[in-house]
Amino acid sequence: MLDQLGVKYEVKVLSAHRNPEGLRRFVEGSNADIFIAIAGMAAHLPGVIASLTVKPVIGVPVSGKLGGLDALLSIVQMPSGIPVASVAVDSGKNAGLLAAEILALKDQGLKEKLLEYRRKLAEG
Repeated sequence: MLDQLGVKYEVKVLSAHRNPEGLRRFVEGSNADIFIAIAGMAAHLPGVIASLTVKPVIGVPVSGKLGGLDALLSIVQMPSGIPVASVAVDSGKNAGLLAAEILALKDQGLKEKLLEYRRKLAEG
């Protein structure tokens, strides 16, 4: 989705549990405006990222043995003061769209691309 909209991004695979220091270094050194964190099971990755930055974090719960409910609840039940936005289970496309919408607040060209995408959706 981000490619389709012309949004530049970086993909990084890190575990909040297996490599917390590597995750901290990545988040603190990142020039990203928004983080999209995809996680399953305990799904602490989005929350840990949110605890390390004041930039928006979008969590994408991944389905597993419990259909993604465990991951969804881990992402949406954050403590007060450390917000994480969430999309539906396995909904990376919507995470990309939400990130693009946030970026489009200050990017008219991106806003126009999103409006065109919506027009095409309406047409079927």
